[in-house]
Amino acid sequence: MDWAVPDYTTLCRRQKTLAVQIPYRRVDGPLTLLVDSTGIKFLGDGGWQARKHGAQGRRQWRKLHLAMDTATSDIRAVEFTPSSDGDSPVLPDLLDQIPEGEDIGTVTADGACDTRRGHTAIIKRQAVAIIPIRKNGRPWQEGCPGAIARNETLRATRHYGRAFWKRWTGYHVRNRIAARDPDRQTAEIQIRIALLNRFSVLGAAEIIPVA
Repeated sequence: MDWAVPDYTTLCRRQKTLAVQIPYRRVDGPLTLLVDSTGIKFLGDGGWQARKHGAQGRRQWRKLHLAMDTATSDIRAVEFTPSSDGDSPVLPDLLDQIPEGEDIGTVTADGACDTRRGHTAIIKRQAVAIIPIRKNGRPWQEGCPGAIARNETLRATRHYGRAFWKRWTGYHVRNRIAARDPDRQTAEIQIRIALLNRFSVLGAAEIIPVA
């Protein structure tokens, strides 16, 4: 196709003000959200090269926070922050990306979100928090938002153990965000390669220098 496209420099300038609309599928009933984060390296050697030859120069990272809908596996909210930012302060921003008209049933996150800020954000959306209590966690005063449910989780964890609580609440469903089993990791990589190959079939850009 004889289409004119902007050059790389033009795209870089426009990216600062580009408003990206992430498509997603609506589901019937309340949302079941899985929240997690990962590191994204944007400067420095790759992990494999650093391990093989040693890190060279300065490496810089950013943190990618995601909220996924379990019914569709669509990413419903995303935040990009400095690597020093914790998960709990970002949780309210993730939930704010879900339209007010959509009900949220449960929010499953790791122990980093076991804070008053995190529970307050979940209670504000009238959702149920599925968050393991941190190992040094103590009961909260009853007046704190989400204190009753959190204290019940703490008592159940102490009485039955963390492993039982995770099975009972379905906490392990968080593994759907990123596979940890080697065979599933292999399948994920193969799927990504298949998608890249499909894009290549659609056509490759022809780069022409402009005077």
